[in-house]
Amino acid sequence: MELMDRYQLAVFDLLMKARKTQKDAIIKAGELVADAVEHGHKVYLSGICHSIEYDLIYRGGGPIFYKHYEETTELHEGDVLFVSSVSGRTLKVVNLAWDAMQKGVKVIAFTSMEYAQAVDPVHESGKKLYEFVTMYLDNCAPAAEAMLDVDGIEAKYAAASGIASDFIMWSLTSVCVEKMLKDGYTPGILKSANFPGGNDYNKTIVEPHYDEFGW
Repeated sequence: MELMDRYQLAVFDLLMKARKTQKDAIIKAGELVADAVEHGHKVYLSGICHSIEYDLIYRGGGPIFYKHYEETTELHEGDVLFVSSVSGRTLKVVNLAWDAMQKGVKVIAFTSMEYAQAVDPVHESGKKLYEFVTMYLDNCAPAAEAMLDVDGIEAKYAAASGIASDFIMWSLTSVCVEKMLKDGYTPGILKSANFPGGNDYNKTIVEPHYDEFGW
């Protein structure tokens, strides 16, 4: 079980590093999201580290105001868009963030600063995500993503960015919910649809409230 133990300890260290180094950014991001929701704007999550956004969209215990970004989504000034590129240079992601910024959308990017600073940009602007978005969150993944050396395997093992980004995303959501409550807004928090009464609560209480007020 040595590899399992090494992996778990590496994750604990990763999350502690994110907690210590990203606290101010997490608070800033959570407050930014709360302000946007309170003022009637939408919050969209595009693909975050291989789809961890689905851990927050329409989940029991999660807020209803997170919506999945699709290519057909119409973004408006003041909306918030979360994007993610661990390297900070994934062209499709950089293009999306760049275009959204031109529309006055607040773009929050997940990236690894260690990784991003080790590679060259590919966007025509000569910039990587962290250099032009509204703000970025460092998921603290190492360059090239993986955390552990394993004897007998050439590549490093165990991706870091997903679990760290999920931790950061729920952390900033906690800041957002707390700020909204303090400001007099009670965000719609969903119940599990598979627990008795949960689906009815979501459909008759949370969804109609969101449709009317946006939170």
